[in-house]
Amino acid sequence: MSELSFKGQTVVVTGAGGGLGKAYSLLFASRGANVVVNDVSPVAAQKVVDEINKAGGRAVANTSSVADGAAVIKTAIDTFGGITILVNNAGILRDKGFKNMSDAEWDLVQLVHLKGAFACTKAAWPHFRKQKFGRIVNTASAAGLYGNFGQANYSAAKMGLVAYTKTLAREGLKYNIKATVIAPMAASAMTETIMPPEMLANLKPDFVAPFVVAVSHPNGPEATGKVFEVGAGYVAEIRWERSRGGIFKTDSSFTPSAVKAKWAEITDFSNPVYPTGMSDFDAKATLEAAMKLPPNVQSDPAVRFDGQTVIITGAGAGLGRAYSLMYAKLGANVVVNDVSEKGANAVVQEITNSGGKAVAAVCSAEEGEKLVKTALEKFGGVHILIANAGILRDRSFTAMTEQEWDAVIAVHLKGTYKCCKAVWPIFQKQKFGRIVTTCSQVGIYGNFGQANYSTAKAGIMGLTKTLAIEGKKYNIFANTIAPSAGTAMTATIWPQEWLDAFKPDYIAPVVGYLSSQANEETTGCLFEIMGGWAAQTRWQRAGGHGFPVNKPLTPEAIISKWNVITNFDDGRATHPTSTQEAIEQIVGNFGNTGSEDSDSSPFADPEDSELVAEAKKQVADPVDYSFTERDVILYNLGIGATEQELQWTFEGHDQFAALPTFGVIPQFLASGSLPLDWLPNFNPAKLLHGEQYLAIKGAIPTSGELVSEARVLEVLDKGKAAAVTSIVETKDKATGKVIFENQSTVFIRGSGGFGGKRSGKDRGPATAANAPPKRHPDAVTEEKTSTSQAALYRLSGDYNPLHILPEFAAVGGFDKPILHGLCFMGIAGKHVLKNFGEFKDIKVRFAGVVYPGETLVTEMWKEGDKVIFTTKVKERGTTVLANAAATLTDAGKSLKAKL
Repeated sequence: MSELSFKGQTVVVTGAGGGLGKAYSLLFASRGANVVVNDVSPVAAQKVVDEINKAGGRAVANTSSVADGAAVIKTAIDTFGGITILVNNAGILRDKGFKNMSDAEWDLVQLVHLKGAFACTKAAWPHFRKQKFGRIVNTASAAGLYGNFGQANYSAAKMGLVAYTKTLAREGLKYNIKATVIAPMAASAMTETIMPPEMLANLKPDFVAPFVVAVSHPNGPEATGKVFEVGAGYVAEIRWERSRGGIFKTDSSFTPSAVKAKWAEITDFSNPVYPTGMSDFDAKATLEAAMKLPPNVQSDPAVRFDGQTVIITGAGAGLGRAYSLMYAKLGANVVVNDVSEKGANAVVQEITNSGGKAVAAVCSAEEGEKLVKTALEKFGGVHILIANAGILRDRSFTAMTEQEWDAVIAVHLKGTYKCCKAVWPIFQKQKFGRIVTTCSQVGIYGNFGQANYSTAKAGIMGLTKTLAIEGKKYNIFANTIAPSAGTAMTATIWPQEWLDAFKPDYIAPVVGYLSSQANEETTGCLFEIMGGWAAQTRWQRAGGHGFPVNKPLTPEAIISKWNVITNFDDGRATHPTSTQEAIEQIVGNFGNTGSEDSDSSPFADPEDSELVAEAKKQVADPVDYSFTERDVILYNLGIGATEQELQWTFEGHDQFAALPTFGVIPQFLASGSLPLDWLPNFNPAKLLHGEQYLAIKGAIPTSGELVSEARVLEVLDKGKAAAVTSIVETKDKATGKVIFENQSTVFIRGSGGFGGKRSGKDRGPATAANAPPKRHPDAVTEEKTSTSQAALYRLSGDYNPLHILPEFAAVGGFDKPILHGLCFMGIAGKHVLKNFGEFKDIKVRFAGVVYPGETLVTEMWKEGDKVIFTTKVKERGTTVLANAAATLTDAGKSLKAKL
């Protein structure tokens, strides 16, 4: 691709006097951008400006504090007449164990990182909106994503910037303002005091700058609202992964003891989902399922809090009140904190009237010492802190005032910090403590009009992860919840029984279990809770790409590997849970000195045998596929489209389109081109097509030129057989854009015994178990195939005589020719499409054969954004597609090509 130019663009880089900021400034300037070099050190800033000007570039220094964002952006407007790109990079460290951290060390880190990013973006935003273009890159860190010892202040600030970015991305979308957040690992003035020299040598800022430049370009890759880890030549996207969770009956049997009994279900990631927003959850279906359940099973012994004292902030109403009543009922002494004297006293009265013990503490949550003093004076100790207090100051980012930002950060983030700080020495001394902090789905996914709230809530998550790390050896556990309860909005459209199920009372049991002595393992985790449902949410990191460290990295190289950097489904995704784990993969790239043309495989696995490792290095020649509307119609007819369905059979229809499973056709020859004769005792007659996964990654054209590239993805030794999975990327030949990804698994009987892996890695939807729910299907479609179905389908490219010649079929042990597996997969996909709409991926396991003329029955269950299905032959009652599912596209979003 041609070199990216930034001619006419003006970039503001904060903290640009050295390290990453300097590298960004130099690279942007070398590509033609005007650069504002911001740093509080006049000498450092001017030195970078001089270097740019000497090389023929254009730059100016700005030495304002980033907290004065208006002054920073004014320099860009005054000098260059505008601003198009903002890189919020400025930062400081004030590392200290949590017990010894001062309020000043906390406040200063929040000021520079959070307030600075807010102030600079706020000043740039009206310019971005007016010109309908803007690019923002915010800087998080591994410490923010995973927590890190001695960095509670820094972790909070850096995680806060993740949700801040997600909210900016939502609000900026219609104005072409895009925001991306990176967690860079690079040598800087901040890191040189804590990393050995040999490590710093590999962590050059030059390995981060090309990524920032690539995503900032007007024609850069789609990265808005996304999070990336970058360092030492390694780049990977990370995203949220959520367990399916556990569902509870919302009645009096929903207790902490019931949660304990079902904990393994809540934390089971065997069939996860990948939410991107608060709407990615079917609350109605979940509530309906919860209401049909029998009373919840209770653990034995019951979870109780006799003799323990719990402090609950914001406890005068809502969630805090529900928590207070639950703890008191289960034997705890309760400190009811609220700024409302009336609210706090009313809850205390409720508790004492029912025989419990409680005391009011009327003050702001920012006065944590007062709360602890009250607990010690009244009950002689404190064992549990539930940080729940909060306020809303919702406002679009354009209209949000500095006061509205400060107030929300103060109550949520500073208040949580102050309360944790106050209980910490007591918890350490008694070697026991439980903390539950309150995030929100807004803090996980971002939300329009809540930049302040999302930032504060995510900041709490980062703080809590670090507290969990520092508290572990003292038996102090800290977890975060993101609760949702009934709202004024749902009150107008939901029946009363649903609203009752969404009461705060049904958040409390999960909080109770997490904060109990019964919880002996779970700490540093995040849980989403709603009505009778609770699930764990964690990070998933794509396998990413490691660029060679012995040659310069370029923005163009980043873009060329974008599909690898953002691919979560190729079997290489991981789930780092600590900064140390996150850095491992980055450090693992230190020795990467191969060229991009080296014979190493992107799917190499240390568990592979030598035989498999060599096979994975083989690269088959790309296979071209040219097609016209006639080929699309032929395919559609081949999977049962009729003359009455003109959108699939008449090229003149205004919505003429390929059925989505057409994606298996262009890749077919490429998939079959990978040799398998390296397997021991390979016999093609003993090959069975086991599974197929198709991901639709772009609009499906109805004619054109595509090219497919195939690689071996995974090989498993099953003892007496081999399981080989290939991956094929199909791209538009002209643009290079990926349209389809296919993963095909074949079983070769008699070819096992070569060593290596016996079980495969989780590849997301490509390997999901997709067990049908234990209820009647939500939809059933029946379709009789034609006796000529195989004869017609084979014209789409699979000319195997097994599907047309009776004598060849007989050799394979079949009474007559059988229907292609990809044909009846396409028919089932059509059934899903007709019942539930478009999907972005589909996976099936071939469990039996179909003879042309038989009737297929597809049973479908909608579970969130996924439709699980099975397909059977009616005449024989045989299941032919199992473990099957399709993931529906975003609401209203179509992948059909526009004619």
